[in-house]
Amino acid sequence: MNNRLFGFVLSACVVVYIISMWQIPVIDIDAAQYASMSREMMENGSYLKLYDLGFDYLDKPPMLFWLSSLSLSFFGVFDWAYRLPSVLMLLLGIYATYQFTLLFYQRTIAQLAAIILASSQAVFLMVHDVRCDTMLLGWVMFSLWQLAAWYETNQWKHFFLAFAAIAGGMMTKGPIALMIPVFAFVPHFMLRREWKQFFRWQYIPGLLIVAILLIPMSIGLYQQFDLEPGKVFHGRAIQSGLRFYYWTQSFGRYTGENVFNEMNHFTFLLENMLWSFLPWILFFLVGLWLVIRQLIQQKCRIGKEEEWISAGGFIITYCILARSQAQLPHYIFVVLPLAAITTARAVYTLLFEKKYPRLTRVLFWIHTVIFLLLWAAAIVLMVWPFPEIHWLVKLISIFGLLLYGWVLFKPGGSLPKLMRMALLTVIGVNLCLATGFYPHLLQYQFGNTVAKVLDEKKIRKERVILYNIDESRALHFYGKHIFQRKTDSLSLQSGDILITRKESLSALQQRFPKLNTIFEGAYYGVSMLSLPFLNPQTRSKETVPYVLVVLNGQP
Repeated sequence: MNNRLFGFVLSACVVVYIISMWQIPVIDIDAAQYASMSREMMENGSYLKLYDLGFDYLDKPPMLFWLSSLSLSFFGVFDWAYRLPSVLMLLLGIYATYQFTLLFYQRTIAQLAAIILASSQAVFLMVHDVRCDTMLLGWVMFSLWQLAAWYETNQWKHFFLAFAAIAGGMMTKGPIALMIPVFAFVPHFMLRREWKQFFRWQYIPGLLIVAILLIPMSIGLYQQFDLEPGKVFHGRAIQSGLRFYYWTQSFGRYTGENVFNEMNHFTFLLENMLWSFLPWILFFLVGLWLVIRQLIQQKCRIGKEEEWISAGGFIITYCILARSQAQLPHYIFVVLPLAAITTARAVYTLLFEKKYPRLTRVLFWIHTVIFLLLWAAAIVLMVWPFPEIHWLVKLISIFGLLLYGWVLFKPGGSLPKLMRMALLTVIGVNLCLATGFYPHLLQYQFGNTVAKVLDEKKIRKERVILYNIDESRALHFYGKHIFQRKTDSLSLQSGDILITRKESLSALQQRFPKLNTIFEGAYYGVSMLSLPFLNPQTRSKETVPYVLVVLNGQP
Protein backbone atom coordinates (compact mmCIF):
# COMPACT_ATOMS: atom_id res chain seq x y z
CA MET A 1 0.00 0.00 0.00
CA ASN A 2 1.50 3.32 -0.99
CA ASN A 3 1.77 6.15 1.55
CA ARG A 4 -0.57 8.44 -0.40
CA LEU A 5 -3.44 5.94 -0.25
CA PHE A 6 -2.70 5.21 3.42
CA GLY A 7 -2.80 8.92 4.23
CA PHE A 8 -6.00 9.43 2.22
CA VAL A 9 -7.90 6.70 4.11
CA LEU A 10 -6.80 7.97 7.51
CA SER A 11 -7.61 11.55 6.49
CA ALA A 12 -11.12 10.51 5.45
CA CYS A 13 -11.64 8.93 8.88
CA VAL A 14 -10.32 12.06 10.63
CA VAL A 15 -12.68 14.29 8.62
CA VAL A 16 -15.64 12.26 9.91
CA TYR A 17 -14.19 12.46 13.44
CA ILE A 18 -14.07 16.26 13.20
CA ILE A 19 -17.61 16.50 11.83
CA SER A 20 -18.86 14.23 14.63
CA MET A 21 -17.07 16.28 17.29
CA TRP A 22 -18.57 19.46 15.88
CA GLN A 23 -22.10 18.39 14.92
CA ILE A 24 -23.23 15.91 17.57
CA PRO A 25 -24.22 17.16 21.05
CA VAL A 26 -22.81 15.27 24.04
CA ILE A 27 -25.05 12.36 24.95
CA ASP A 28 -26.53 11.70 28.38
CA ILE A 29 -25.62 9.92 30.61
CA ASP A 30 -21.86 9.34 30.93
CA ALA A 31 -20.43 11.65 28.26
CA ALA A 32 -22.61 14.57 29.32
CA GLN A 33 -21.82 13.93 33.00
CA TYR A 34 -18.08 14.00 32.32
CA ALA A 35 -18.44 17.14 30.21
CA SER A 36 -20.44 18.80 32.99
CA MET A 37 -17.83 17.79 35.59
CA SER A 38 -15.02 19.15 33.39
CA ARG A 39 -16.82 22.48 33.13
CA GLU A 40 -17.45 22.46 36.88
CA MET A 41 -13.75 21.79 37.52
CA MET A 42 -12.82 24.67 35.24
CA GLU A 43 -15.21 26.92 37.17
CA ASN A 44 -14.33 25.94 40.74
CA GLY A 45 -10.60 25.32 40.18
CA SER A 46 -10.65 22.14 42.28
CA TYR A 47 -8.25 19.82 40.46
CA LEU A 48 -7.49 17.40 43.31
CA LYS A 49 -10.98 16.98 44.77
CA LEU A 50 -13.62 15.99 42.20
CA TYR A 51 -17.21 17.19 42.29
CA ASP A 52 -20.33 16.41 40.30
CA LEU A 53 -23.02 19.12 40.60
CA GLY A 54 -21.38 20.16 43.86
CA PHE A 55 -21.36 16.66 45.39
CA ASP A 56 -18.26 14.55 46.09
CA TYR A 57 -17.35 12.29 43.17
CA LEU A 58 -15.34 9.07 43.32
CA ASP A 59 -16.26 6.83 40.38
CA LYS A 60 -13.55 7.73 37.80
CA PRO A 61 -9.97 9.06 38.12
CA PRO A 62 -9.28 12.70 37.23
CA MET A 63 -7.20 12.63 34.01
CA LEU A 64 -10.16 13.08 31.65
CA PHE A 65 -11.50 15.95 33.77
CA TRP A 66 -8.08 17.59 34.11
CA LEU A 67 -7.38 17.67 30.39
CA SER A 68 -10.94 18.48 29.30
CA SER A 69 -11.27 21.33 31.81
CA LEU A 70 -8.00 22.81 30.55
CA SER A 71 -9.30 22.54 26.99
CA LEU A 72 -12.55 24.25 27.99
CA SER A 73 -10.56 27.00 29.72
CA PHE A 74 -8.55 27.60 26.58
CA PHE A 75 -11.19 27.24 23.86
CA GLY A 76 -14.45 27.95 25.69
CA VAL A 77 -17.33 25.74 26.79
CA PHE A 78 -18.03 23.80 23.59
CA ASP A 79 -18.70 20.10 23.16
CA TRP A 80 -15.82 19.78 20.68
CA ALA A 81 -13.47 21.41 23.21
CA TYR A 82 -14.50 18.84 25.82
CA ARG A 83 -13.80 16.03 23.36
CA LEU A 84 -10.55 17.38 21.94
CA PRO A 85 -8.04 15.96 24.49
CA SER A 86 -9.62 12.51 24.31
CA VAL A 87 -9.67 12.47 20.52
CA LEU A 88 -6.03 13.58 20.39
CA MET A 89 -5.17 10.67 22.68
CA LEU A 90 -7.17 8.38 20.40
CA LEU A 91 -5.15 9.58 17.41
CA LEU A 92 -2.00 8.87 19.42
CA GLY A 93 -3.34 5.35 19.98
CA ILE A 94 -3.81 4.87 16.23
CA TYR A 95 -0.26 6.11 15.58
CA ALA A 96 1.08 3.85 18.35
CA THR A 97 -0.74 0.89 16.78
CA TYR A 98 1.05 1.58 13.51
CA GLN A 99 4.46 1.96 15.15
CA PHE A 100 4.02 -1.09 17.38
CA THR A 101 3.04 -3.27 14.41
CA LEU A 102 6.00 -1.96 12.44
CA LEU A 103 8.34 -3.40 15.10
CA PHE A 104 7.32 -6.95 14.18
CA TYR A 105 5.69 -6.92 10.74
CA GLN A 106 6.13 -5.39 7.33
CA ARG A 107 4.89 -1.88 6.59
CA THR A 108 1.71 -2.97 4.78
CA ILE A 109 0.46 -4.88 7.83
CA ALA A 110 1.25 -1.87 10.03
CA GLN A 111 -0.73 0.36 7.68
CA LEU A 112 -3.62 -2.10 7.69
CA ALA A 113 -3.65 -2.23 11.50
CA ALA A 114 -3.89 1.58 11.73
CA ILE A 115 -6.61 1.74 9.08
CA ILE A 116 -8.62 -1.08 10.66
CA LEU A 117 -8.54 0.57 14.08
CA ALA A 118 -9.30 4.05 12.72
CA SER A 119 -12.26 2.81 10.67
CA SER A 120 -13.87 0.52 13.25
CA GLN A 121 -17.38 1.47 14.32
CA ALA A 122 -16.34 1.71 17.96
CA VAL A 123 -13.82 4.45 17.17
CA PHE A 124 -16.38 6.48 15.20
CA LEU A 125 -18.60 6.21 18.29
CA MET A 126 -15.80 7.09 20.73
CA VAL A 127 -14.95 10.41 19.07
CA HIS A 128 -18.33 11.93 19.96
CA ASP A 129 -19.58 9.77 22.86
CA VAL A 130 -16.40 10.52 24.80
CA ARG A 131 -15.95 8.57 28.00
CA CYS A 132 -12.76 7.51 29.78
CA ASP A 133 -12.23 4.65 27.30
CA THR A 134 -11.37 7.01 24.44
CA MET A 135 -8.40 8.45 26.31
CA LEU A 136 -7.53 5.12 27.94
CA LEU A 137 -7.08 3.46 24.54
CA GLY A 138 -4.43 6.01 23.64
CA TRP A 139 -2.49 5.70 26.91
CA VAL A 140 -2.53 1.89 26.89
CA MET A 141 -1.51 1.43 23.26
CA PHE A 142 1.23 4.03 23.61
CA SER A 143 2.58 2.20 26.67
CA LEU A 144 2.56 -1.13 24.80
CA TRP A 145 4.45 0.38 21.88
CA GLN A 146 7.05 1.99 24.13
CA LEU A 147 7.49 -1.19 26.20
CA ALA A 148 7.93 -3.28 23.06
CA ALA A 149 10.44 -0.75 21.70
CA TRP A 150 12.32 -0.85 25.01
CA TYR A 151 12.48 -4.65 25.01
CA GLU A 152 13.72 -4.61 21.41
CA THR A 153 16.25 -1.73 21.70
CA ASN A 154 16.96 -1.22 25.44
CA GLN A 155 16.75 2.54 24.94
CA TRP A 156 15.88 4.35 28.16
CA LYS A 157 13.64 6.93 26.48
CA HIS A 158 11.18 4.14 25.62
CA PHE A 159 11.35 2.87 29.22
CA PHE A 160 10.45 6.25 30.74
CA LEU A 161 7.71 6.97 28.20
CA ALA A 162 6.18 3.50 28.73
CA PHE A 163 5.81 3.83 32.50
CA ALA A 164 4.68 7.45 32.24
CA ALA A 165 1.95 6.28 29.84
CA ILE A 166 0.94 3.54 32.28
CA ALA A 167 0.55 6.21 34.98
CA GLY A 168 -1.48 8.33 32.57
CA GLY A 169 -3.77 5.37 31.89
CA MET A 170 -4.17 4.65 35.59
CA MET A 171 -5.18 8.28 36.14
CA THR A 172 -7.73 7.85 33.36
CA LYS A 173 -9.49 4.62 34.34
CA GLY A 174 -7.59 2.84 37.05
CA PRO A 175 -5.32 -0.20 37.48
CA ILE A 176 -6.50 -1.76 34.19
CA ALA A 177 -3.87 0.43 32.48
CA LEU A 178 -1.15 -1.41 34.42
CA MET A 179 -2.70 -4.85 34.06
CA ILE A 180 -3.08 -4.87 30.26
CA PRO A 181 0.70 -4.59 29.61
CA VAL A 182 1.14 -7.50 32.04
CA PHE A 183 -1.54 -9.51 30.24
CA ALA A 184 0.09 -8.73 26.89
CA PHE A 185 3.76 -9.39 27.65
CA VAL A 186 3.52 -12.42 29.97
CA PRO A 187 2.37 -14.84 27.20
CA HIS A 188 4.81 -13.22 24.77
CA PHE A 189 7.79 -13.90 27.05
CA MET A 190 6.59 -17.39 27.91
CA LEU A 191 6.18 -18.40 24.27
CA ARG A 192 9.61 -16.96 23.45
CA ARG A 193 11.04 -18.74 26.52
CA GLU A 194 12.55 -15.43 27.63
CA TRP A 195 12.31 -16.15 31.36
CA LYS A 196 14.84 -13.49 32.31
CA GLN A 197 12.42 -10.78 31.19
CA PHE A 198 10.29 -11.53 34.25
CA PHE A 199 13.08 -10.58 36.64
CA ARG A 200 14.57 -7.36 35.23
CA TRP A 201 15.63 -4.90 37.93
CA GLN A 202 14.38 -1.99 35.79
CA TYR A 203 10.77 -2.81 36.71
CA ILE A 204 11.36 -1.38 40.20
CA PRO A 205 12.27 2.16 39.02
CA GLY A 206 9.50 1.83 36.42
CA LEU A 207 6.90 1.25 39.12
CA LEU A 208 8.48 4.07 41.11
CA ILE A 209 7.89 6.41 38.13
CA VAL A 210 4.24 5.34 38.14
CA ALA A 211 3.92 5.86 41.89
CA ILE A 212 5.45 9.35 41.73
CA LEU A 213 3.13 10.43 38.91
CA LEU A 214 0.13 9.11 40.86
CA ILE A 215 0.92 11.28 43.91
CA PRO A 216 -1.28 14.31 43.00
CA MET A 217 -4.32 12.12 42.38
CA SER A 218 -3.64 10.07 45.54
CA ILE A 219 -3.36 13.26 47.63
CA GLY A 220 -6.74 14.39 46.32
CA LEU A 221 -8.36 11.04 47.14
CA TYR A 222 -6.85 11.05 50.62
CA GLN A 223 -7.96 14.59 51.40
CA GLN A 224 -11.45 14.15 50.01
CA PHE A 225 -12.32 10.72 51.40
CA ASP A 226 -9.72 9.20 53.77
CA LEU A 227 -9.66 12.31 55.98
CA GLU A 228 -13.47 12.44 55.90
CA PRO A 229 -14.56 8.77 55.98
CA GLY A 230 -18.18 7.72 55.71
CA LYS A 231 -19.19 9.62 52.58
CA VAL A 232 -21.81 7.58 50.74
CA PHE A 233 -21.22 6.34 47.18
CA HIS A 234 -23.99 4.31 45.47
CA GLY A 235 -25.52 3.48 48.83
CA ARG A 236 -22.26 2.41 50.53
CA ALA A 237 -20.16 4.37 52.99
CA ILE A 238 -16.61 4.92 51.71
CA GLN A 239 -13.95 4.69 54.41
CA SER A 240 -10.98 5.15 52.07
CA GLY A 241 -10.86 6.76 48.65
CA LEU A 242 -7.41 5.26 48.08
CA ARG A 243 -8.65 1.73 48.75
CA PHE A 244 -11.70 2.29 46.57
CA TYR A 245 -9.64 3.51 43.63
CA TYR A 246 -6.74 1.08 43.85
CA TRP A 247 -8.77 -1.99 44.79
CA THR A 248 -12.56 -1.91 45.05
CA GLN A 249 -13.41 -0.20 41.76
CA SER A 250 -11.42 -2.77 39.71
CA PHE A 251 -10.71 -5.93 41.71
CA GLY A 252 -13.92 -5.56 43.68
CA ARG A 253 -15.77 -6.60 40.54
CA TYR A 254 -14.47 -10.12 41.24
CA THR A 255 -14.60 -10.16 45.05
CA GLY A 256 -18.16 -8.80 45.19
CA GLU A 257 -17.13 -5.56 46.93
CA ASN A 258 -18.17 -3.49 43.90
CA VAL A 259 -21.85 -2.56 43.95
CA PHE A 260 -22.39 -2.98 40.20
CA ASN A 261 -23.73 -6.21 38.72
CA GLU A 262 -24.81 -6.04 35.07
CA MET A 263 -24.39 -8.11 31.90
CA ASN A 264 -22.01 -10.64 33.42
CA HIS A 265 -22.19 -13.56 30.97
CA PHE A 266 -18.94 -14.55 29.28
CA THR A 267 -19.90 -13.83 25.66
CA PHE A 268 -21.43 -10.39 26.32
CA LEU A 269 -18.41 -8.39 25.10
CA LEU A 270 -17.96 -10.57 22.01
CA GLU A 271 -21.64 -10.21 21.13
CA ASN A 272 -21.25 -6.44 21.23
CA MET A 273 -18.09 -6.60 19.11
CA LEU A 274 -20.32 -7.90 16.31
CA TRP A 275 -21.40 -4.27 15.84
CA SER A 276 -18.63 -2.29 17.55
CA PHE A 277 -15.83 -3.83 15.47
CA LEU A 278 -17.66 -3.58 12.17
CA PRO A 279 -16.69 -3.83 9.35
CA TRP A 280 -13.76 -6.01 10.50
CA ILE A 281 -15.24 -8.40 13.05
CA LEU A 282 -15.34 -11.48 10.79
CA PHE A 283 -11.74 -10.91 9.69
CA PHE A 284 -10.79 -10.58 13.35
CA LEU A 285 -12.37 -13.93 14.22
CA VAL A 286 -10.58 -15.53 11.27
CA GLY A 287 -7.33 -13.86 12.34
CA LEU A 288 -7.70 -15.15 15.90
CA TRP A 289 -8.23 -18.67 14.58
CA LEU A 290 -5.17 -18.38 12.31
CA VAL A 291 -2.79 -17.18 15.04
CA ILE A 292 -3.98 -19.82 17.51
CA ARG A 293 -3.65 -22.53 14.86
CA GLN A 294 -0.16 -21.32 13.98
CA LEU A 295 0.82 -21.35 17.65
CA ILE A 296 -0.39 -24.94 18.03
CA GLN A 297 1.54 -25.97 14.90
CA GLN A 298 4.67 -24.37 16.40
CA LYS A 299 4.11 -26.33 19.64
CA CYS A 300 3.44 -23.20 21.68
CA ARG A 301 6.73 -21.57 20.83
CA ILE A 302 7.43 -18.39 18.82
CA GLY A 303 10.65 -17.15 17.29
CA LYS A 304 12.69 -14.06 18.08
CA GLU A 305 11.07 -12.15 15.20
CA GLU A 306 7.49 -13.05 16.16
CA GLU A 307 5.14 -11.55 18.70
CA TRP A 308 2.18 -12.74 20.74
CA ILE A 309 1.63 -9.44 22.52
CA SER A 310 -1.38 -8.53 20.40
CA ALA A 311 -3.24 -11.85 20.35
CA GLY A 312 -2.28 -12.83 23.90
CA GLY A 313 -3.03 -9.39 25.27
CA PHE A 314 -6.48 -9.36 23.70
CA ILE A 315 -7.39 -12.91 24.74
CA ILE A 316 -6.31 -12.58 28.37
CA THR A 317 -7.83 -9.12 28.78
CA TYR A 318 -11.09 -10.35 27.25
CA CYS A 319 -11.23 -13.36 29.59
CA ILE A 320 -10.55 -11.18 32.64
CA LEU A 321 -13.15 -8.58 31.67
CA ALA A 322 -15.69 -11.25 30.72
CA ARG A 323 -15.52 -12.78 34.21
CA SER A 324 -16.31 -9.45 35.86
CA GLN A 325 -19.69 -9.16 37.57
CA ALA A 326 -20.21 -5.83 35.77
CA GLN A 327 -19.73 -5.38 32.02
CA LEU A 328 -20.65 -2.73 29.48
CA PRO A 329 -19.99 -2.85 25.71
CA HIS A 330 -17.27 -0.17 25.79
CA TYR A 331 -15.11 -2.02 28.34
CA ILE A 332 -13.43 -4.02 25.54
CA PHE A 333 -12.61 -0.91 23.49
CA VAL A 334 -9.27 -0.47 25.28
CA VAL A 335 -7.80 -3.52 23.51
CA LEU A 336 -9.26 -2.86 20.07
CA PRO A 337 -5.77 -1.84 18.85
CA LEU A 338 -4.61 -5.38 19.65
CA ALA A 339 -7.63 -6.77 17.83
CA ALA A 340 -6.78 -4.50 14.88
CA ILE A 341 -3.27 -5.99 14.64
CA THR A 342 -4.63 -9.55 14.62
CA THR A 343 -7.19 -8.48 12.03
CA ALA A 344 -4.53 -6.82 9.86
CA ARG A 345 -2.59 -10.08 9.73
CA ALA A 346 -5.73 -11.89 8.55
CA VAL A 347 -6.59 -9.23 5.95
CA TYR A 348 -3.05 -9.36 4.59
CA THR A 349 -3.12 -13.16 4.40
CA LEU A 350 -6.52 -13.38 2.72
CA LEU A 351 -6.69 -10.28 0.53
CA PHE A 352 -3.05 -9.45 -0.26
CA GLU A 353 -1.35 -12.85 -0.26
CA LYS A 354 -4.61 -14.42 -1.55
CA LYS A 355 -4.39 -17.52 0.64
CA TYR A 356 -7.53 -19.49 1.49
CA PRO A 357 -9.46 -18.38 -1.64
CA ARG A 358 -12.61 -20.34 -0.74
CA LEU A 359 -12.83 -18.68 2.67
CA THR A 360 -12.17 -15.31 1.04
CA ARG A 361 -15.05 -15.82 -1.41
CA VAL A 362 -17.41 -16.72 1.42
CA LEU A 363 -16.35 -13.63 3.37
CA PHE A 364 -16.75 -11.48 0.26
CA TRP A 365 -20.41 -12.42 -0.25
CA ILE A 366 -21.25 -12.25 3.45
CA HIS A 367 -19.78 -8.75 3.63
CA THR A 368 -21.46 -7.72 0.39
CA VAL A 369 -24.84 -8.42 1.99
CA ILE A 370 -23.88 -6.82 5.32
CA PHE A 371 -22.67 -3.61 3.65
CA LEU A 372 -25.75 -3.46 1.44
CA LEU A 373 -27.95 -3.71 4.53
CA LEU A 374 -25.93 -0.98 6.28
CA TRP A 375 -26.38 1.39 3.33
CA ALA A 376 -30.09 0.58 3.17
CA ALA A 377 -30.37 1.27 6.91
CA ALA A 378 -28.50 4.57 6.49
CA ILE A 379 -30.89 5.71 3.75
CA VAL A 380 -33.90 4.74 5.87
CA LEU A 381 -32.51 6.69 8.85
CA MET A 382 -31.92 9.74 6.65
CA VAL A 383 -35.42 9.67 5.13
CA TRP A 384 -37.86 8.13 7.57
CA PRO A 385 -37.49 9.15 11.28
CA PHE A 386 -36.72 12.84 10.75
CA PRO A 387 -38.10 14.24 7.48
CA GLU A 388 -36.51 17.62 8.32
CA ILE A 389 -33.01 16.24 7.67
CA HIS A 390 -31.45 18.38 4.93
CA TRP A 391 -32.03 17.06 1.41
CA LEU A 392 -28.28 17.18 0.73
CA VAL A 393 -27.60 14.63 3.48
CA LYS A 394 -30.32 12.38 2.07
CA LEU A 395 -28.74 12.73 -1.36
CA ILE A 396 -25.31 11.81 0.05
CA SER A 397 -26.72 8.59 1.52
CA ILE A 398 -28.30 7.61 -1.82
CA PHE A 399 -25.11 8.54 -3.68
CA GLY A 400 -23.14 6.41 -1.21
CA LEU A 401 -25.25 3.36 -2.04
CA LEU A 402 -24.76 3.95 -5.77
CA LEU A 403 -21.02 4.37 -5.26
CA TYR A 404 -20.99 1.13 -3.28
CA GLY A 405 -22.61 -0.63 -6.22
CA TRP A 406 -20.01 0.85 -8.58
CA VAL A 407 -17.15 -0.38 -6.36
CA LEU A 408 -18.79 -3.79 -6.10
CA PHE A 409 -18.83 -4.34 -9.87
CA LYS A 410 -15.72 -2.36 -10.86
CA PRO A 411 -12.61 -4.52 -11.33
CA GLY A 412 -9.11 -3.46 -10.25
CA GLY A 413 -8.16 -0.74 -7.80
CA SER A 414 -5.31 0.14 -5.45
CA LEU A 415 -6.90 -1.78 -2.58
CA PRO A 416 -8.59 -5.20 -2.62
CA LYS A 417 -12.24 -4.80 -3.52
CA LEU A 418 -13.53 -6.05 -0.17
CA MET A 419 -11.43 -3.46 1.66
CA ARG A 420 -12.70 -0.68 -0.59
CA MET A 421 -16.28 -1.78 0.05
CA ALA A 422 -15.69 -1.93 3.81
CA LEU A 423 -14.04 1.49 4.05
CA LEU A 424 -16.57 3.20 1.81
CA THR A 425 -19.42 1.77 3.85
CA VAL A 426 -18.19 2.49 7.35
CA ILE A 427 -16.88 5.99 6.54
CA GLY A 428 -19.90 6.91 4.38
CA VAL A 429 -22.53 5.62 6.80
CA ASN A 430 -20.92 7.41 9.76
CA LEU A 431 -20.71 10.63 7.72
CA CYS A 432 -24.48 10.42 7.17
CA LEU A 433 -25.15 9.65 10.83
CA ALA A 434 -22.98 12.56 11.99
CA THR A 435 -24.52 15.13 9.64
CA GLY A 436 -28.12 13.94 9.63
CA PHE A 437 -29.34 11.38 12.12
CA TYR A 438 -27.58 12.19 15.40
CA PRO A 439 -28.10 15.98 15.38
CA HIS A 440 -31.84 15.54 14.88
CA LEU A 441 -32.09 12.63 17.31
CA LEU A 442 -30.44 14.66 20.07
CA GLN A 443 -33.01 17.40 19.78
CA TYR A 444 -35.04 14.98 21.92
CA GLN A 445 -32.44 15.19 24.70
CA PHE A 446 -33.95 18.11 26.57
CA GLY A 447 -30.77 19.37 28.26
CA ASN A 448 -29.03 20.80 25.21
CA THR A 449 -32.33 21.99 23.72
CA VAL A 450 -33.42 23.87 26.85
CA ALA A 451 -29.95 25.38 27.34
CA LYS A 452 -30.19 26.85 23.85
CA VAL A 453 -33.63 28.31 24.63
CA LEU A 454 -32.34 29.88 27.86
CA ASP A 455 -29.53 31.58 25.96
CA GLU A 456 -31.79 32.77 23.15
CA LYS A 457 -34.30 34.26 25.61
CA LYS A 458 -31.50 35.63 27.82
CA ILE A 459 -33.04 34.12 30.94
CA ARG A 460 -31.17 34.47 34.21
CA LYS A 461 -30.06 30.92 34.94
CA GLU A 462 -30.01 31.29 38.71
CA ARG A 463 -33.81 31.54 38.51
CA VAL A 464 -34.16 28.24 36.61
CA ILE A 465 -35.23 25.21 38.66
CA LEU A 466 -35.55 21.54 37.74
CA TYR A 467 -38.80 20.18 39.12
CA ASN A 468 -40.47 16.79 38.56
CA ILE A 469 -38.29 15.94 35.58
CA ASP A 470 -35.41 13.55 34.90
CA GLU A 471 -31.80 14.63 35.24
CA SER A 472 -29.87 15.77 32.16
CA ARG A 473 -26.18 16.50 32.63
CA ALA A 474 -26.24 18.05 29.16
CA LEU A 475 -28.32 20.89 30.62
CA HIS A 476 -25.63 21.79 33.16
CA PHE A 477 -22.88 21.62 30.53
CA TYR A 478 -24.54 23.55 27.72
CA GLY A 479 -26.23 25.90 30.19
CA LYS A 480 -22.79 26.66 31.70
CA HIS A 481 -24.43 26.58 35.12
CA ILE A 482 -25.31 24.08 37.84
CA PHE A 483 -29.10 24.27 37.93
CA GLN A 484 -30.86 23.79 41.22
CA ARG A 485 -33.38 20.98 41.68
CA LYS A 486 -36.45 21.15 43.93
CA THR A 487 -38.63 18.18 44.84
CA ASP A 488 -41.16 19.81 47.18
CA SER A 489 -43.75 22.04 45.51
CA LEU A 490 -44.00 24.11 48.71
CA SER A 491 -40.38 25.19 48.24
CA LEU A 492 -41.14 26.81 44.89
CA GLN A 493 -41.04 30.61 44.74
CA SER A 494 -43.06 32.89 42.48
CA GLY A 495 -39.88 34.14 40.83
CA ASP A 496 -38.76 30.64 39.79
CA ILE A 497 -38.63 29.50 36.20
CA LEU A 498 -39.29 25.76 36.06
CA ILE A 499 -38.20 23.01 33.71
CA THR A 500 -40.84 20.41 34.41
CA ARG A 501 -43.04 17.77 32.88
CA LYS A 502 -46.15 19.13 31.22
CA GLU A 503 -48.29 16.96 33.45
CA SER A 504 -47.25 19.14 36.41
CA LEU A 505 -48.91 22.25 34.97
CA SER A 506 -52.41 21.72 36.37
CA ALA A 507 -51.20 21.47 39.97
CA LEU A 508 -48.81 24.40 39.52
CA GLN A 509 -51.52 26.54 37.95
CA GLN A 510 -53.63 26.35 41.10
CA ARG A 511 -50.84 27.80 43.22
CA PHE A 512 -49.41 30.18 40.61
CA PRO A 513 -52.34 31.44 38.50
CA LYS A 514 -50.07 33.84 36.54
CA LEU A 515 -47.95 30.93 35.34
CA ASN A 516 -46.72 31.44 31.77
CA THR A 517 -45.34 28.74 29.46
CA ILE A 518 -42.48 30.07 27.34
CA PHE A 519 -41.33 26.84 25.71
CA GLU A 520 -42.69 23.35 25.09
CA GLY A 521 -40.83 20.26 23.98
CA ALA A 522 -40.66 16.49 24.27
CA TYR A 523 -37.77 14.36 25.45
CA TYR A 524 -36.71 10.74 25.18
CA GLY A 525 -33.83 8.58 26.47
CA VAL A 526 -31.91 8.66 23.19
CA SER A 527 -29.48 5.91 24.22
CA MET A 528 -32.38 3.44 24.24
CA LEU A 529 -33.75 3.71 20.71
CA SER A 530 -36.88 1.82 19.73
CA LEU A 531 -38.89 1.46 16.54
CA PRO A 532 -41.97 3.17 18.03
CA PHE A 533 -39.80 6.21 18.79
CA LEU A 534 -38.17 6.24 15.35
CA ASN A 535 -41.59 6.05 13.72
CA PRO A 536 -42.84 9.66 13.38
CA GLN A 537 -46.44 8.40 13.60
CA THR A 538 -46.00 6.79 17.03
CA ARG A 539 -43.20 8.93 18.48
CA SER A 540 -45.48 11.14 20.56
CA LYS A 541 -46.53 8.09 22.60
CA GLU A 542 -42.89 7.36 23.48
CA THR A 543 -41.73 10.86 24.42
CA VAL A 544 -42.31 12.83 27.61
CA PRO A 545 -43.74 16.36 27.08
CA TYR A 546 -41.99 19.04 29.10
CA VAL A 547 -42.29 22.80 29.50
CA LEU A 548 -40.29 25.83 30.52
CA VAL A 549 -42.62 27.94 32.65
CA VAL A 550 -42.38 31.25 34.52
CA LEU A 551 -44.36 30.97 37.74
CA ASN A 552 -45.07 34.69 38.06
CA GLY A 553 -45.51 35.18 34.32
CA GLN A 554 -42.46 37.45 33.95
CA PRO A 555 -39.30 35.86 32.45
